[in-house]
Amino acid sequence: MKILEKLKLMMLAFTLVCFVACSSDDDTPDVAEETCSDGIMNNGETGVDCGGPNCSACEEETAEVTVTGEITEDTTWTNDTIYILAGKVVVGVDVTLTIQPGTIIKGSEGEGSLASALIVQRGAHINANGEGDSIIFTSVLDEITYDSPNDSNLDENETGLWGGVIILGNATASLGGGATEEQIEGIPASDTFGLYGGDDDTYGENITFKYVSIRHGGALIGEGNEINGLTLGGIGSEATISDIEIVANFDDGIEIFGGSVDVQNILVWKGEDDGIDLDQAYTGTISNAIVIQGPESDNALELDGPEGTLRGAYTITGLTLRSTTEAGDGNRRIANFKSDLSASINKVFVTGFPSTSKARLDDDRTATNYNNGDLNFSDWEIVLPEGVAGVNDVFEILPYDADEDEGVTITTTYGTDAENFATAITGEPTSGVGADTSVFSWTYTNAKGAL
Repeated sequence: MKILEKLKLMMLAFTLVCFVACSSDDDTPDVAEETCSDGIMNNGETGVDCGGPNCSACEEETAEVTVTGEITEDTTWTNDTIYILAGKVVVGVDVTLTIQPGTIIKGSEGEGSLASALIVQRGAHINANGEGDSIIFTSVLDEITYDSPNDSNLDENETGLWGGVIILGNATASLGGGATEEQIEGIPASDTFGLYGGDDDTYGENITFKYVSIRHGGALIGEGNEINGLTLGGIGSEATISDIEIVANFDDGIEIFGGSVDVQNILVWKGEDDGIDLDQAYTGTISNAIVIQGPESDNALELDGPEGTLRGAYTITGLTLRSTTEAGDGNRRIANFKSDLSASINKVFVTGFPSTSKARLDDDRTATNYNNGDLNFSDWEIVLPEGVAGVNDVFEILPYDADEDEGVTITTTYGTDAENFATAITGEPTSGVGADTSVFSWTYTNAKGAL
């Protein structure tokens, strides 16, 4: 018995030694202690605690909220959530939508009545200030995240994937037929939240929209009717609109209908229609703006005057217009001045356009305004395309066509006066001419090396 007991004790001791030794060689943690409370582990399992040694392997789960219809109470969109616009999302009258810096909003796919857009209707308020961490509007197909907002699976050629942003107000606009209000383009007439116009030229005290990047928009609403990247209709002088980037929009980058809001620091990259479009006797100032054209772009500037009896003039100053296309790629214009336009367009740098691109004056009412000094230009500097002899050749008058309703029929010196306000250069513009590019360091365009 004693011999058997000794053998048993020896076997037990051996077993204990082996157990301890084997255990010390196995560093595999308990899976139950590795699970993540707010994420998904790399093995796909979820859990309630992230206290284990492999917590760093947890992948944070992105929160998404789908928004549709009218916002009827004060709401804050936070930068820890991605908001999906399902159709038209409308901020209600007397309701404030606050968007935190760094927030990502994605528009769903769809055309016509299904097109997605954020609409701030007349009487609604928005506080979207992305200074320090820009606010991004993009397509639901865009896989960007908070940590890598510029690391997109889409590029600057992907247009029309959702709608855009529309902000409307009660400021005056020059409308046809004596009307004082009108339906904004891109919104069906049956949707009354699309109305803009009125008599309050200071409208906009509760509108702040700055450091915002709008990408891949311009969804089709109807034949020849798309949504701009940013549309402002009837926005007055007390609104704060600045530091706006629009990338790859199928329609215009930014279009302003009437109103008197001043807008600073605009960057439009590679849209498929006009870069900056101003209409209906807008009376504000556009300062420090860049338009970078692509192969499908139309006018860098589309500048219109009044549509009704109300007249007004606006100012553009500190503007860079650049094309990335090669000569012969098409007939995209540097600018189109039309529709009884009155404006002052100063300190403009033009570069990279093909020889076929012109700054065109295309109706006799606008020609009259030029002759009278109501349309004037100063301090333009132009890098001439190959084959263009001088700055006068960049400014053209639309030839009269008897089959067209409009055409320059009066005598004007536009086209021969350019050497009085424009200079041909071969490199960078003089200090103060063109836009200050340093203020756009925060943009997607700069991150992609296109600035």
